[in-house]
Amino acid sequence: MQPSFVTPAVPATPRSMASLLGDALRRPGGRKALSLLSLVLFIAGVAMFAYPVGTDLYSRYQQGNLNSQFGGTQYTEKYSTHKIAVGDVLTKLVIPKIGLKVLVVEGTTPAALRAGAGHYPGTPLPGEAGNVGIAGHRTTFGRPFNHLDELGPGTEVLLQTPFKIYHYIAVAPFAGHSNPWVVSPTDYSVVQNAPGKHYLTLTTCNPKGSAAQRLVLRLELKPSLTQTVKLKGAKA
Repeated sequence: MQPSFVTPAVPATPRSMASLLGDALRRPGGRKALSLLSLVLFIAGVAMFAYPVGTDLYSRYQQGNLNSQFGGTQYTEKYSTHKIAVGDVLTKLVIPKIGLKVLVVEGTTPAALRAGAGHYPGTPLPGEAGNVGIAGHRTTFGRPFNHLDELGPGTEVLLQTPFKIYHYIAVAPFAGHSNPWVVSPTDYSVVQNAPGKHYLTLTTCNPKGSAAQRLVLRLELKPSLTQTVKLKGAKA
């Protein structure tokens, strides 16, 4: 039979995907490719599940190390002299409404935030005048601010230091937006100093799993609720 150079006619009824897949699987190369694709998808699925779990375990380990420092003599001395280095424990943040207790370190570098939550350098210490800024992850590394979007006006947040526990209450909506509200990831005005005020500002990524925006919650100190404490190692 002479070879034909005429393109075969297109079938009137296109073959189904199942039929095409069946032909591919009958070829050794097709079966090998499918096996490789299945393996890649399996590994990707495991990685997607394991990564958040792994980061949470790492953060839990770091929190344990920080807990051994919290209240110690070195910590209280550094705190009282404002000489806390990036990565060192600064305060304990508690949000009763969502059952959160997390130790906050100085700094918002990637390494600092992997420990739990981080204090914006240059912002005041808890209880001081101005605007205390604290950032935390939402879906990884302990996800301390995972439920920040569920908070609102009236929510109480506590910051514990070697000497006092400061109570902050989320303020009502202001400046034409809600509280919490969303800003661009480069809008650092939310943690700028606020002379004459006693604010606490919490920030995290938004939406969950994305760094496209920042979710912000603004709170104000309630001096009448401040409690005096004395952690182990704290001098009078």
